[in-house]
Amino acid sequence: MNKRMNRWHSLPKVDLHVHLDGSLLPATVLDIAAAEGMELPAGDAAGLIPYMQVDDECRSLPEYLSKFDFTTRFMQTGAALERVAYETLAQAASHNCRYIEVRFAPQLHRLRGLRPEEAIHHVIEGLKRAERQFDIKGRAIAICMRHHGREENLEVIEAAAPYAGRGLVAVDLAGDEASYPPELFREVFALAHKRSLPVTIHAGEAAGAENVYEAVKNLGASRIGHGVRLRENPAILQMMLEQRIPLEMCPVSNIQTKAVADWDVYPIRDYFERGLIVTLNTDNPSVSGTDITREYRIVSEKFDFTDAELASIIRNGVNAAFLEDAEKKALKQRIDQELQELGIK
Repeated sequence: MNKRMNRWHSLPKVDLHVHLDGSLLPATVLDIAAAEGMELPAGDAAGLIPYMQVDDECRSLPEYLSKFDFTTRFMQTGAALERVAYETLAQAASHNCRYIEVRFAPQLHRLRGLRPEEAIHHVIEGLKRAERQFDIKGRAIAICMRHHGREENLEVIEAAAPYAGRGLVAVDLAGDEASYPPELFREVFALAHKRSLPVTIHAGEAAGAENVYEAVKNLGASRIGHGVRLRENPAILQMMLEQRIPLEMCPVSNIQTKAVADWDVYPIRDYFERGLIVTLNTDNPSVSGTDITREYRIVSEKFDFTDAELASIIRNGVNAAFLEDAEKKALKQRIDQELQELGIK
């Protein structure tokens, strides 16, 4: 690892947008399949990668999402969910990630009879186990899926509510954004607010800025997942600026899903300079073949972000975290101290 790469690795980081079923390791698939008697299309980790990871030929978000049809098959028991949650934090901790919010859809893990609240319980147990072993703090976010019906999504909100403050920090809406616009889910997120659950919504990724407006104004989102198409509407961009609503940007996956055509037009530098609250995240480390160090390296190299600017993005992530005030204050102090030790203000 050269000196510059080591510097990106050494940065104390946070990751606010990570999908559990996008973090499954090929070696873990081999173990789970062997334990549960499941057939596999390949007999070694390398052979599984084409089924779990997109390549440069990925053409769209639906094509990208198709990889999850494979990964979720191996995440249908409490033990599997706990293991993958644990390993997700272990991977992040190896990149000096100090805080991570791991999101998952409880309804996608019920093929073997788990109830939504049981899925949530096991994920949180995995996070807690990793916290005890690694230098990282982890929290869960429960996802409602766009292609699921009203009752299924209301069930997720009700299952999540008892875990608020006990390892779960928010709820989310994810899936095929272009086919299922956010206005279809007003009732679901009205219940989330009734249950005092913070909300983050995938919006402005596979559809336009109007979805960001709907997510904020009518679903009550206090953060937006991706938001790369926000610039298509200057008035909505201005609203985000004025309301100080953070964007969970995921550069590698945004290019892979064609949410943005190529790096030349990726908006992170533009957003940063306009004063939007930009955060940097991995989305799906295994599916995208990425990690949080790589995300920082890429934006630094492609958009000439200085160390001080990267530090500002890291602090944005800390400030945007769905953490209690005392925990957030402690995380801020730690991040500031580590940045200072690296000679970064």
